[in-house]
Amino acid sequence: MSEEINNVNKESEEINIQELLFKYLSYWRWFAVSLVVCLAASFVYLKYTTPVYNVSAAIIIKDEKKGGNASGPMAMFEGMGMLGGTNNIDNELEILKSKSLVKSVVNSLGLHTSYQCVKTLSTVDLYGKSPLVVSIDPAVLDTISKGITFDAKINPDRSLNVEGKIYGKEIKTTLRNLPAVLKTPAGDLNISYSSPMQRVDGAIRVSINRPMAVAKSYLGAFSVAPTSKTTSVINLSLSETNRKRGEDFIALLIELYNKDAIADKNKVAENTKTFIDDRIGLIDKELGAAEHSVEDYKRSQKLTDLKSDAKLYLEKSSEYEKNQVEVETQLNLVTYLQKHVSNKAHRYSLVPSNVGLTDKVLMETIGEYNKAILERDRMLRTASDNNPSVLAMNGKIDALRGSVVSAVNSVRQGLVIAKQDVDRKMKLYNGHIENVPTQEREFTEIARQQQIKSNLFLLLLQKREENALSLAVTENKAKVIDEPMASDAPVSPKRPIIYLVAFLLGLIIPIVIVYIKELLQYKITSRADVEKFSNLTLLGEIPNNDEDGDVAVRENSNTPIAEAFRSLRTNLLFMLGSDKKVVLFTSTQGGEGKSFVSTNTAISLALMNKKVLLIGLDIRKPRLAEYLGLRTTAGFTTYLSGFESDINKLIIPSGIHPSLDVLPAGPVPPNPSEQLIKEALDNAIQQLRGQYDYIIIDSAPVGLVTDTLIINRVTDVTVYVCRAHYSHKNNLKFANELLEQKKLKNMSLLVNGVDFTSRGYGYGYGYGYGYGYGDNVDKNKRAKRRSKK
Repeated sequence: MSEEINNVNKESEEINIQELLFKYLSYWRWFAVSLVVCLAASFVYLKYTTPVYNVSAAIIIKDEKKGGNASGPMAMFEGMGMLGGTNNIDNELEILKSKSLVKSVVNSLGLHTSYQCVKTLSTVDLYGKSPLVVSIDPAVLDTISKGITFDAKINPDRSLNVEGKIYGKEIKTTLRNLPAVLKTPAGDLNISYSSPMQRVDGAIRVSINRPMAVAKSYLGAFSVAPTSKTTSVINLSLSETNRKRGEDFIALLIELYNKDAIADKNKVAENTKTFIDDRIGLIDKELGAAEHSVEDYKRSQKLTDLKSDAKLYLEKSSEYEKNQVEVETQLNLVTYLQKHVSNKAHRYSLVPSNVGLTDKVLMETIGEYNKAILERDRMLRTASDNNPSVLAMNGKIDALRGSVVSAVNSVRQGLVIAKQDVDRKMKLYNGHIENVPTQEREFTEIARQQQIKSNLFLLLLQKREENALSLAVTENKAKVIDEPMASDAPVSPKRPIIYLVAFLLGLIIPIVIVYIKELLQYKITSRADVEKFSNLTLLGEIPNNDEDGDVAVRENSNTPIAEAFRSLRTNLLFMLGSDKKVVLFTSTQGGEGKSFVSTNTAISLALMNKKVLLIGLDIRKPRLAEYLGLRTTAGFTTYLSGFESDINKLIIPSGIHPSLDVLPAGPVPPNPSEQLIKEALDNAIQQLRGQYDYIIIDSAPVGLVTDTLIINRVTDVTVYVCRAHYSHKNNLKFANELLEQKKLKNMSLLVNGVDFTSRGYGYGYGYGYGYGYGDNVDKNKRAKRRSKK
């Protein structure tokens, strides 16, 4: 039979989810209010929150490896070393995101000063529409420690009311005529009307912040990223509340970036121009002196034309003469370059990269050195001289400079050796023409010097023109593919997501509150609590008693509580079987309804036309006679004490059903436990077993006194009663201990005071137990019930 009860419990476990669902649905009003409040809050938030738009643009960095400008008119200048080599896209990304560049944009657009029209529940951005223009000295602007904010209101007479608190000082004044200067602790503010003047309804809030702080805030909302690793196309994106301001920001950023890149490119050309101009001045003087020497020699010798008597040898030596001119030209250039490099004043100056030298190794070394100088200059824009990166670059430059010096020396030594070789061969051929007249030989030497100077002068003039052309061409480094454009719809806040979050919060908040409420509940509140904390078989559940009086079960009654006792009777009969008759009702503490349950259980059994005896063995605080309205003073204690030897004389009719008799507890003895230990209890129960079909014993709370444990020896089944919203959860743990220690026979659990109509279990059964050790008896309520009878 107990197995069948366990099956019933398993079926109950299967509906726990449904029970949990109904428990939360019973708070539907909470969910309705929470949903309305959350959705209303989201509506207000969306109505008064400034939307954020995404402003984006795309540019391509001209780079020969990633699709940039590698051919065309500019390609010819790469041989001069004027344009550098391949661009590093990662470096360009860092430049576009540099604080100095963004700060320049902030200063150029005046973004450090914002204007807003203050309304009741919101503010309107006045970028490009402000009727006021407020400025401050740039030197002072970079030193302000915190933002400056004040409100200004334009009066009908075009005067201006200014009010605010700047650096702890209250500012409240009226400016009659604008432009005007406002004296503040942060510095002098120049205030004037814009032209043309815009009309604004309401006060204007002016906020001035340090440009670098504004630049940092823009960097937080600004992103730069390449479209892929195989291209030099870069996407620029900015989150902005004002679409026009975002478009202006990105457009000006690209413009300043191009100007900065052009300035870097022109630095090399400017240094080359200075070097070439200096060399042309010197060569011009030397060429003039050589031409005067030729003129003087011809005049002194009276020569007009020279012909070589040894034409064959001269033609043979012409090739070496040409080589000698080239070697000496290169040697002169290297000598000039050696002086420039050796000058300590030019430690961090660019070295002329192409002045006619033909040695490729030297040109490549100079190119690497100039590239390092430009990289150092770029670092110094965002870092100090003591920055570790700058110091590391200084070391690299010094190492490269040493390489340049070594290369120059090496080339010069090579040219010296080449010159010696050419001179040796020239001497060889000159030996063949030693008979040539001295005039012709001397004239040839003078003419050769003139030719060297002339060739060098023409070369420098050519390079100067090429360098001037490179300065005149100012092609942008970044080409705009997509113009800055703001999105049509705001990217934040997202209305569907906000409403979805509000809806979910409207559901979650009541669930959390109910869960916490249940979590903090230390009393039994639901069947789930009983199943969670109790190891006992659940025998049944009794709802709240809405009947007048303590008798809830009557013949031909179909009330919910009567049906509940019928269900309890069925489960109890399964437990009793055919050979068990004595059922003990107990609880942990008073007030849990064991007397009420035992009485109505006995009535329910009697309605089956079974002879039932209801015994009151709560002999410390007897209430059974009071529950049934019986007027008697004798009872079971009278028999146990020996004042009555016949137990049947103490049994009285219940007055409720002919099959139900009652044996009250009787007078309270001075030694209850000692009375219950007597063998008379065993004899009486044994005798009554033969007279009645079922014996129901209403015992004392087992958690307070030991009477129930003593009576346990004469019982067959124990029904442990707990009351919803009254019994502590620890009461169930105590019952588990009794079960484990087998102190009570065939224990099962009964939940009393269940309200099936609200929150799974919502309870409110109002009766008490007046033991003086934790329970209170609602005597007024019972008296009222008796009076109605």
